[in-house]
Amino acid sequence: MPSPAIPDSARVKRINRGMLFGGFSIFALLYCVQPLMPLMAQQFTLSAAESSWVLSISTLAMAVSLVLGGALSDRVGRKALMTASMIGGGAFTLLCAFAQDFTQLLVLRALLGVALGGMPAVAMAYLGEEIAPQSLGVSIGMYIGGSALGGMLSRVLTSVVADYSSWRFALFGLGVAGLYAGWEFWRSLPASNNFRPGRPGAKALLEGARMHLRDDGLPWLFALGFLLMGVFVSLYNYISYRLLAAPFGLGQSAVGLLSVLYLVGMFSSVWAGRLADRMGRRNVLWMMMAATMAGLALTLSATLIVVVAGMGLATFGFFASHSVASSWVGRRARAPQALASALYLFFYYLGSSLIGWLAGLAWGGWAWTGVVSVLLVMLGLGMLIAVRLRGLAPLAAAPTFPNLPAQKAI
Repeated sequence: MPSPAIPDSARVKRINRGMLFGGFSIFALLYCVQPLMPLMAQQFTLSAAESSWVLSISTLAMAVSLVLGGALSDRVGRKALMTASMIGGGAFTLLCAFAQDFTQLLVLRALLGVALGGMPAVAMAYLGEEIAPQSLGVSIGMYIGGSALGGMLSRVLTSVVADYSSWRFALFGLGVAGLYAGWEFWRSLPASNNFRPGRPGAKALLEGARMHLRDDGLPWLFALGFLLMGVFVSLYNYISYRLLAAPFGLGQSAVGLLSVLYLVGMFSSVWAGRLADRMGRRNVLWMMMAATMAGLALTLSATLIVVVAGMGLATFGFFASHSVASSWVGRRARAPQALASALYLFFYYLGSSLIGWLAGLAWGGWAWTGVVSVLLVMLGLGMLIAVRLRGLAPLAAAPTFPNLPAQKAI
């Protein structure tokens, strides 16, 4: 079997370039519709909760797709699945620009979610197989950095384009860009050297899921991912409705610029990880969630600068909390670890869909006060989970798992 690529090799540079395009494109195509929801609600005569399904249907479909993506990649190969994911995402985004009604748009966005699930499902597995440990951190950083940058810039660009043209033109442009990114990904990323097709079967998949769900800590971390992502997506889903209306009356472009606050989150995720290494995840998690709650409370202000500061604080707290929770899953999970990460992401995106819809109902009934109230309740439940996790006993020696390699528990 060939050895993983060494640092600074031409192969590593090609992998990093491909992963930068991959991360950027996938999350740009997924979240580009978020600031466009008020425009779609107006055009298709929808409530805020109904319009939120243009994003929720994609994240829901993606949640299911990524759990199955790892098993599918064992049959078709890592690069093939990731390339198909990107090309499919670009094609469905392009088609969204020509949707004749909201039902067609939802069907296309659901297919988009199914397609996109192939990339996050296997990207980390590919990197772990192909990159030497001493350069793995940089490669993963390229993928995650591209993801955050794509999610941020797509929101800003679609808002600006929609302000001066239409949301259809914005999606058309992103679809073309997604197809180009898929071509660059295919051209840049080397074929797998260390991948060996497997046939784990449905039985092994169910056994692995059952083991993870019986763990004393992992189900609580999965639930925490559900709550955290649901709160964060809902915050950005409906803040645009508030800022477009009186007393703020901002334009679509100005609302889209709020996504620049993601830069704060990109910093906090790294910072919180280092802090957790010093203080322990049990101690850092609840503090970061408390920061998110404080930020949400600030957004109730009628002063724009206070609202923006609250959004920044909530964004900081979310990315930090998610960083701590997701890394905790990776450290606690026994083999098959990839399935534990997939389950975390399943609940993570499921929360985005369901809590996002619930917050839309709250907006329809009680405007922004209702949204913040629902989200604070969700974070309150998350704080209870954080308290529960503080008392979590360390793992004992890992039990033998049939047909899967054993690994020492952490």
